Amino acid sequence: MRNLLIFITKYNAFFLFLIFEISALVIYVKYNSFQKATFINSAANVTGNLYTKVNELYGYLSLKEVNDSLVRENARLRNQLKSSFYIDTLNKRKVNDTIYKRQYEYVEAKVINNSFNRRNNYITINMGSNAGIAKGQGVICNTGIVGKVLFVSERYSVIQSLLHKETTVSARLAGSKDLGSFIWGDDLDPHKGLLYDVSNNAQPKLGELVITSEHSLFPAGAVIGKVINLHSKAGKGSFLNMDVAIAVDFSKLQYVYVVSNKFAQEQLGLEAREK
Repeated sequence: MRNLLIFITKYNAFFLFLIFEISALVIYVKYNSFQKATFINSAANVTGNLYTKVNELYGYLSLKEVNDSLVRENARLRNQLKSSFYIDTLNKRKVNDTIYKRQYEYVEAKVINNSFNRRNNYITINMGSNAGIAKGQGVICNTGIVGKVLFVSERYSVIQSLLHKETTVSARLAGSKDLGSFIWGDDLDPHKGLLYDVSNNAQPKLGELVITSEHSLFPAGAVIGKVINLHSKAGKGSFLNMDVAIAVDFSKLQYVYVVSNKFAQEQLGLEAREK
């Protein structure tokens, strides 16, 4: 306190000048309409710019919350898609009795670890068996398919990425509906794969979408990529091969959706009887 009093006493002339200057400015602005209007406009501009910067900062700091909210909303909307339901229809005496049964459910998850530059790549997400995730389920994101669940704990899951030498996906050309199989290429390019064993009768076009077929563990029609080269490798016998640009950019992967097929066990149980 003593030091503060000494400081004020030492610089009292400056503080008096500052008080008189502020008082003069207040009187000048208050009793002159033009100066008052100019001051109000300037203050409004400064305040508006300040609020804009504060809102921008708040928006940046809340991006994670916004992203999480969008992911949850996307999962909810995916669960309402017509492709998520199986149509059980009974036709009898010209009466069409249709019951929609949910076939696919989606669980949103955040990527917490990811590799994309190795021969066998894996992805770790922050959801596990507590969220209903099980081994063998498909994983997609907003741009295309990502892989399949390989290991599961209570709170985490490890995904075998699409960028893995043992990942094979039943696929088809979106335009001609011709079936084939998709694998990641041998050149370890995270942006390119191979669609092979497509019928020679197919007439694929550059830029044509490659999507999942009804025989894959993913919902039919999920995007894999686009045809970028029709003659990169010769097919064998009556089959064609073609290069495909992968739709998902694995270097930027942040959120995914785990797909639960409610009828998977029933299908696998019937198919097991054939062996």
